[in-house]
Amino acid sequence: MPATGTSILSIGQATPALRVTQEQSLAYAGYSSARIRRIFLNTGIAYRHFYLEKPPRPDETSDELNRRYLDGAMEAGCQAVHACLEGAGLSPRNVDLLVVCTSTGYVCPDIGTRLVDPVGLRPDVQRASMTGLGCAGALPALQRASDFAEAHRGRIALVLAVEICSACYYLDDSLETVVGNAICADGASAFLLTSGSVEASRYPRIVDFQSFLEPEQLALVGMAHRNGKLRIVLGAEVPELAFSLIQGALTPLLARHGLRQSDIRFWVVHPGGSKVLNAIQKRLGLTDADLRFSRTVLRNYGNMSSPTVMFVLDDVSRNGDPRPGDWGVMTALGPGMAAEAALLRW
Repeated sequence: MPATGTSILSIGQATPALRVTQEQSLAYAGYSSARIRRIFLNTGIAYRHFYLEKPPRPDETSDELNRRYLDGAMEAGCQAVHACLEGAGLSPRNVDLLVVCTSTGYVCPDIGTRLVDPVGLRPDVQRASMTGLGCAGALPALQRASDFAEAHRGRIALVLAVEICSACYYLDDSLETVVGNAICADGASAFLLTSGSVEASRYPRIVDFQSFLEPEQLALVGMAHRNGKLRIVLGAEVPELAFSLIQGALTPLLARHGLRQSDIRFWVVHPGGSKVLNAIQKRLGLTDADLRFSRTVLRNYGNMSSPTVMFVLDDVSRNGDPRPGDWGVMTALGPGMAAEAALLRW
């Protein structure tokens, strides 16, 4: 079958300098309950990164939190973009479109506009801002960039997913708040895409996309405002719903290309949490090997929201020994409640 779709040229990653163990993150969060300690230490996470110089305070103002978001997103975003460009051997001035995906803060001008000068992008670069899509946001952002690349063959699109979850720090004893504080982390990842001919690459082509939404579950995942602050919402029902949502996206995506689940060699699954991965593995009949890259990223970084699935794809591409013709599926769950999926081919 001839190669189709948009080529991934490079992936760049960045995390804040502060790296903490789960024990340390428990101390940072300020919990003392034995029940909450068990939750923290049974997440499948060993380390997380935060844009912090000292432990967060429950009395931090919304202004202080949003300043953390802006400073952290700019720092991590610049680092990820530079790493991505360097990996492709391209200059910032080669970029024709910048798509930024983020949900953990709000600024105007947006992060993309603020990155133009420090990154060295052209003053005529096109920009698109994708906000409020949470953990699944990287895939709709990739789809917008792929649409651009297909419509303007040979031009370069750059996607940046950047989240500073520590800017949404909120402390109470509700289960969803505890889970958010136990698994969420800070990080950024960037992709370069083009539809023109490219030399051999370790990364796959993006062949197709599929979304599936259940609006009746709208309140289960996302951000809520409490006392003027953003607060991460992760409903306890998410693991139970994970399979049906992903199946809703996966079935038509594979059928459109005459594929079966057994044709997929690589499963690039956003590690929203160990319970979510367990539910997906059981219901889809996947092996431990199928999800080893997702679990590795979860263990070493936690759930960074939108950038996380891009970390998984980079790990698969570097360490999974993909071969020409291999099929992959990238998928993530997010607010909506939505499942997003992309069909990949090496």
